[in-house]
Amino acid sequence: MADDDHKVLGMSRDELLAFNDGVAEEFRANGGRCGGMFEGNPMILVTMTGARSGRPRTTPLTYCADGDDCIVMASAGGSPRHPQWYFNLVANPTVTIERGAETYEAVATVTEGDDRRGAYDKMVAALPRFADYQAETDRAIPIFRLART
Repeated sequence: MADDDHKVLGMSRDELLAFNDGVAEEFRANGGRCGGMFEGNPMILVTMTGARSGRPRTTPLTYCADGDDCIVMASAGGSPRHPQWYFNLVANPTVTIERGAETYEAVATVTEGDDRRGAYDKMVAALPRFADYQAETDRAIPIFRLART
């Protein structure tokens, strides 16, 4: 697959990985907070196993808390394609989450039916821009529930 096939938010795969590494560094240095475009954004770091590479990948994700669970939306900013991390979570659902200064193991599941509707409503209520992302694409954006193990 060509590098351009991975373009998300105008970045190549390598650019996106480097960007994510920088965000993760800032997150860890500041107890789970990031500034700039992420100021006030509820974020977690999710370390997952690459679907093809088998290597660990850490991805910063905006989330919405649902009790002890974290809800994340594979929006890719409204892109017509799923982000790469979607495929990683489907292939390897056991992950490590960094939430603030806490680190724990979790299992990712794609929500369906009533759980998806509830997760979507909760995410959009907390972070209205996610409704815009869904409006920008024809695909049903997958929503994951990350449940602590």
